[in-house]
Amino acid sequence: MGFPGTWMTESESVVYRVVPKCACSTIGQIMYYSDHGEFFDGDIHDAKTGLHKWAMEDSQGPITRNVQGHRSYSFTCVRNPYTRVLSSFFDKICGIQRNGRRYRGNLVPKLIYDYGIEVGGEDGKQEFDQIRSFRRFLLFVRDTIRFRRPMDPDIHWSAMSGHVSTFIWNGGKYDKILWTEAFNDGIADVLGAIETPQAVDLSAIPRFNESEGHGPKRAHPVEDYFDDLSMHLIYEIYKRDFELFKYDFEDPSNKMPIGEIDLDEVHAKLGE
Repeated sequence: MGFPGTWMTESESVVYRVVPKCACSTIGQIMYYSDHGEFFDGDIHDAKTGLHKWAMEDSQGPITRNVQGHRSYSFTCVRNPYTRVLSSFFDKICGIQRNGRRYRGNLVPKLIYDYGIEVGGEDGKQEFDQIRSFRRFLLFVRDTIRFRRPMDPDIHWSAMSGHVSTFIWNGGKYDKILWTEAFNDGIADVLGAIETPQAVDLSAIPRFNESEGHGPKRAHPVEDYFDDLSMHLIYEIYKRDFELFKYDFEDPSNKMPIGEIDLDEVHAKLGE
């Protein structure tokens, strides 16, 4: 399997396991800047040079040697499961993507037909019943993850523990797992633990939210989207994420973690 979703600076100062919808655009740009003293001009996910990425064949050897030898500081970033799946819904299902089309072409029309999900019109921004549609979307998410139908789980809403675990299975070891909700403190710890060719001033780093503007704004507080049934579905899907990354399942309005991540526990349970 190797190390899917793994990025590494060309200087090999740091290794990062991408978890979609968890500040990956900002982290990738910081990594790029730390080597080159400038940001990538565009979406960092599109960069073909300036970073090692597992998806690029020439990068697989350097990444494998580094990770299996634990030559560099390695980290990843996670997010509250409630806000992450909401973000996936508004960006990927309701939003128009960078290519001007709906996500995965015919996926959204299929969801409209099969699950009764509304998305707000051709530009993805007209008003619709966000709460009702989101709760129906969760049934689709459950079907993809539990039954692998009508498609395999999408990386943007599949469990974070699944992404994090592939790094461990193949011999990787994390030095840090940071929370999106405490991003500045977490990324400061990462940068403080490594040496970079270019100095990084975190106070001058913008947030690179590449999904911003793709779709409608969330019209309600997070907790309004989750009734008893949808909370049950969320727990069924993301139980391990809540437990390992210390988020509060009982209170969707509390996006902040409620304990410290135990790296030994993460490596033991996700390495099984």
